[in-house]
Amino acid sequence: MAADPRPPRREVLVRAGKALGLVAGASVLAKLRLDHGGWRVPGAEGTREVRDYRTADHGGPSDFAVVHAQGVPDVGAMVREALGALGGIARFVSRGDVVVLKPNIGWDRTPMQAANTNPEVVAQVATLCLQAGARRVVVTDASCNDPGRCFQRSGIWARAHRVGAEVILPAEHRFRTMRLRGEVLDEWPVYRTLIEADKVINLPVAKHHNLAKYTAAMKNWYGTLGGRRNRLHQNIDVSIADLATFMRPTLTVVDALRVLLRNGPQGGNVDDTRRMNTILATVDQVAADAYGCTLIDQRPENLAYLRMGEARGLGTTRWQSLRPRELALDMHGGVQRYALVVPEGSTEVEVARRIHAGRVVV
Repeated sequence: MAADPRPPRREVLVRAGKALGLVAGASVLAKLRLDHGGWRVPGAEGTREVRDYRTADHGGPSDFAVVHAQGVPDVGAMVREALGALGGIARFVSRGDVVVLKPNIGWDRTPMQAANTNPEVVAQVATLCLQAGARRVVVTDASCNDPGRCFQRSGIWARAHRVGAEVILPAEHRFRTMRLRGEVLDEWPVYRTLIEADKVINLPVAKHHNLAKYTAAMKNWYGTLGGRRNRLHQNIDVSIADLATFMRPTLTVVDALRVLLRNGPQGGNVDDTRRMNTILATVDQVAADAYGCTLIDQRPENLAYLRMGEARGLGTTRWQSLRPRELALDMHGGVQRYALVVPEGSTEVEVARRIHAGRVVV
């Protein structure tokens, strides 16, 4: 009887195992070479990459302003009063600047659902920048849901375009891989439109986040990244601190007109939101979040990324040290202005809660 030409079964299994090993090894090698943006990528050494858009002018009347309004607010007036309390837009934007506005346009949601920045806030900041002589004002974000739907349904595309701003949707060719050298973020695709500006204004919406507990100023920089950024959730606090180290904005204006209290960041149920009629403007993104988190009954000391940001010198959680001003707009267009102080025996958090509850501290 002729011998069976086929190799023994054990030999077949050994060969198959070696082949699978080679394929797996090649796959891992390709991933390391091509899939930049891994979590804790080895080799994050050297000086951190920084994009610092802050101005050298520290001579404004205040570095922190909170504006409240009654009834159905005049959002444009609220934004103008908030920036006016800091010294006006001319303190931050010069003639000929290319200014990029970074709202949160991450979600396929309407303004009533409070997952994205209110379009009226974006439109008013864009208008002020153009009035200050900016050569271009660009509105953009790297959305989580489909960008076309997010930009349209949020209302931001239409309102920004109407006031003369340029709206840019994210696309693959607009990202380039950078070496951020963060503790979590090393090599990652970064949105060139944002990092090539003269000035960057951060326009987050204040809301709950199911992992970070609260999201606004510092967390809003997730929208500068491409790739599979959901992997950063494995170490979300450090990744937020890394991003805020990389992106240091000219100005931060927080939309707290309607605040998502639960089920963030995407939300969806209007019952999870509350109208708070508040706008916050500051030069300090850490302070913005230290105050803003109290809007959802959170405390700054509970947010690890705030402690990290302060330790890295990105700002202060003691917002009351920034010569804060509070402004209250009544239903007839009148404005009351106050310098905020922290009474003896009170904490900054207690003061913040009294302010946005409508009890002014003078």
